Amino acid sequence: MAEPLIWSLGQLARQDGTGQEDIKQATAGRELKGEGEQEEKLKTHSGIDHIESGPTSGVGPGNAGAKVVKGHFSRTFLRVGYHKITEIPAGAYNISIRETKKSRNYLALQTPRGAAIINGNWVIDRPGIFNAVGTQFTYQRPNEVRSRTGESITAPGPLTDDLHVYLIYQQPSPSASYEYVVLIHTTPEPLTTTTVATSVSASPPHPSEKVQGAGYHVATNDIITEKPHQNLVPSKPSLKPHFLPVYIWTKSGHMECSTTCGTGRRKMLWECIDKNLQMSVPADFCDPALEPANKEEDCNIQACPAYWDEGEWSECSKKCGPGTQHRQVICRQVTHVHTNGTETSVTVASQLCDSTDEPVTKSSCQLKICSQWEIRSEWSTCSVPCGVGQKSRKVVCVSNQGEIEPDEECNMNLKPDSLYNCDMGTCARSWFASLWSQRCSAECGQGNRTRTAVCLMNHVSHLPLDSCDGKRPQEVTSCNSGPCQHRLEWYTGPWGQCSAECGNGTQTRSVACILQNKGRMEVVDNMKCSSVSQPIRARHCMLEPCGVRWYVTEWSACSRSCNGGYRVREVRCLTDSISPSTQCDPTLTPDNREECNTQPCTAQIKPSCSDQYPNCMVVVQARLCIYSYYKSVCCTSCSRAQNTYPNSFQKNYIRR
Repeated sequence: MAEPLIWSLGQLARQDGTGQEDIKQATAGRELKGEGEQEEKLKTHSGIDHIESGPTSGVGPGNAGAKVVKGHFSRTFLRVGYHKITEIPAGAYNISIRETKKSRNYLALQTPRGAAIINGNWVIDRPGIFNAVGTQFTYQRPNEVRSRTGESITAPGPLTDDLHVYLIYQQPSPSASYEYVVLIHTTPEPLTTTTVATSVSASPPHPSEKVQGAGYHVATNDIITEKPHQNLVPSKPSLKPHFLPVYIWTKSGHMECSTTCGTGRRKMLWECIDKNLQMSVPADFCDPALEPANKEEDCNIQACPAYWDEGEWSECSKKCGPGTQHRQVICRQVTHVHTNGTETSVTVASQLCDSTDEPVTKSSCQLKICSQWEIRSEWSTCSVPCGVGQKSRKVVCVSNQGEIEPDEECNMNLKPDSLYNCDMGTCARSWFASLWSQRCSAECGQGNRTRTAVCLMNHVSHLPLDSCDGKRPQEVTSCNSGPCQHRLEWYTGPWGQCSAECGNGTQTRSVACILQNKGRMEVVDNMKCSSVSQPIRARHCMLEPCGVRWYVTEWSACSRSCNGGYRVREVRCLTDSISPSTQCDPTLTPDNREECNTQPCTAQIKPSCSDQYPNCMVVVQARLCIYSYYKSVCCTSCSRAQNTYPNSFQKNYIRR
């Protein structure tokens, strides 16, 4: 009887789409159940609340089963720094390390030899991908204000070396959990009639069991038990040959809810059973068209408790020394948890959150110790041997690392004096004279040699020339370079006065050609000195800028030749760069209109005054007689018009 039973089990593996490896896994599962292995609870580290280990539905290669190891780490207060959570052995896979709530603490990883992988040596890494010990670690740190999940590190494994897991303590009440899978090697039982018959019990699954995978039920204590295989027949059939079986779909349970509150979703589990025997059979025994379509349902619809959502801290208010930083704290409540892991939450009144656990919104901070002023030398000697001078010393701004910083990094109001005045008493004063010049000022005849005289104190400080006692040394002396023989020279007079009191002007001077012969000097024609370079006679000068001032045009022609007329001109306020300005003194504004030709008009018309054109009346009507040209060519008509209508020209004159 053993041969057919073993054949049925192999046939089952082929029909079910699984290989011989799955049979070995089932055998390993039966061994765990047969031995009655219970869930391990270990406490291998002082910070770990509990460790759970138990078999999983997954099975390793060869004759290896798999075991899930879970642990939780929590403490109220710890010393600031690194604290070991656990050590994960080599070969582990499906590794997950997570903070159970968002905090200012950090997770860290390193090798057994102390080499940092993530957040080592007090350096916080940015979230990302890290490769080490034969696998790839994914480091995530949610940064949104609305997020309340903490940091996480995951890796598919397997590890090629042990892994040490740490928590960097920064905030009270740290909480972290971890989970990984390790392989356990077992010896499979021979597939005999006895062992298979034992494992194909027809009893239905316990209501508390949760389905983990096809062909297995996972109980609440995480011990794997094997479900009766779908194609196996009981060793002692209880059905009579004439009784036809009826297969129906029935709800066998449900998966775990996606959340503990806030309306989650869970998958409903359906299985095909023999209605008469109430025994589970393969799913293809039932009509697939009758399988219930509703495979999910809402669960844990009660509202989640409100929680404090902590924002990121702002920058410190001080670049150095004690400062403050702020953050936003909002009371939020999760209203719905979606199947993809996202949450819908809303802001609620702060009274709904636990006031005793409200996070602080203001905290003290210090980025670095402020730089300090440091005196690096003693006072120097006075800068002068006599009189008033200065002493100095070296004062620098030094960081807390001992490096010299720019003065702006220190408080300038607290800088020690680096200079102060010193009085060394009255200085002696004396006249000093330079050596006489070597050349005479004249190439021939009488000339001069010069030197410079200054009044100095004994520490070479220049004083006004009248501060020394005694007579000032002579600075000019005569010299003779020999008689001049027919020498032509240009002689210049002094520069004249600048033509303008301010702004651009011109200066001139006299230039004469002089003939020197045997001590006699004679002014000759300038043409005789044409072979000698002639000095300039004029140059530009400017005593001072004028700033803004008034500019005027020339007066226009008088509007009348007699009996009082007027003339006009334009007036502008301009700067030195000839740009318009409004800064001129309005009280000094030049007149832009004045009277002219106030003498009375004579009735006679001079014989020489006549109209040279026949249409001069048009000139009078167009009021062009105010212009000298028309006044001369239409003299008679313009004279009569001015005598007859003396005011008409003035009234109709348009000011420019």
